[in-house]
Amino acid sequence: MAWHNIQGHDAARQQLFTAYRRGRLAHAFLFTGPTGVGKNLFATEFAKALLCENSPAELTACDRCQACAQVMAGTHPDFYIARKPETKHELPVEVLRSFCQQLGLKPSRGKRSVGIVEDADDLNEESANCFLKTLEEPPPGSVLILLTSTTEGQLSTIQSRCQVVRFHPLPPLAVATVLAAHDITDPAQVQRLVRLANGCPGQALALNDDALWAFRETMLATMTSPRPDSVTLAERWFKFVEEVGKESAAQRARASLVIRMVMDALQTGLRLALGDESITTSSEIETLRRFAVLHGPEQLATWLEDCAEADYLIDRKVQLILVIESLSDKLCRTTAVVVPH
Repeated sequence: MAWHNIQGHDAARQQLFTAYRRGRLAHAFLFTGPTGVGKNLFATEFAKALLCENSPAELTACDRCQACAQVMAGTHPDFYIARKPETKHELPVEVLRSFCQQLGLKPSRGKRSVGIVEDADDLNEESANCFLKTLEEPPPGSVLILLTSTTEGQLSTIQSRCQVVRFHPLPPLAVATVLAAHDITDPAQVQRLVRLANGCPGQALALNDDALWAFRETMLATMTSPRPDSVTLAERWFKFVEEVGKESAAQRARASLVIRMVMDALQTGLRLALGDESITTSSEIETLRRFAVLHGPEQLATWLEDCAEADYLIDRKVQLILVIESLSDKLCRTTAVVVPH
């Protein structure tokens, strides 16, 4: 995939090109931005450009040589990736040690080696300190790329040794273009995926899941029922997130996607409660209108805050079942608005 096929992130690309032209390309980068915004794809293209054996222009991959093909396949001998094992909540120090040892080897096919740490958000103190040694004394010709959703969780000593490259949410058209490249072209589906993705194409693709939308209906049916059952809702929700497998990151991601869908419904309900009559695209419009009238804008706003807090706790790796049970209980509390006759 050449640079021109990556949607958006022109500022990030220009930052790298400017440093390259000035001969000041850093040995370590911290790519930071929302989950699903395209950092991993961008990092792979950057690695391909650095390792390409037939580059047609500065810092650009040819996409035809063996090196480019091997980077895309993850088999290039000078291209290394550190990622968290499926069964772990954190990136173990053993993984980082092996990664750093490989990166310390003399490049076998050129002058450079490139390493990507995919789960830099999940570094624990031991693995971060292990990695810090490599940052302090980087192997000759090596380029390190850490992928993180925020710089807040990174040690200041790591941040100070990396060039920070920020990735911002993409405009709706760019997200729609990515969806079209994956053969998602139904106008109604594209519209709702773009709306929910918040500028992150990876999130839009993850939301293109019939099972998620079916569970959204289950959530709304429970919340809008006369006597919502929080215990049953929590049990169904946790069972639903377990269906993606045992990997905790995948389970947290699915739980977070459900919260995003609930927040979208609550936001629509809040707009209706405040008298916004411009909403015409939701298939659940009448259900949400009744829901909005029943509970009123104050309760809907409170639920939105509860959802945002739960999403934050999931991101901070609080035990998932506890977050789901707590939010299910809050969403099923009925505080109907008394409408005067």
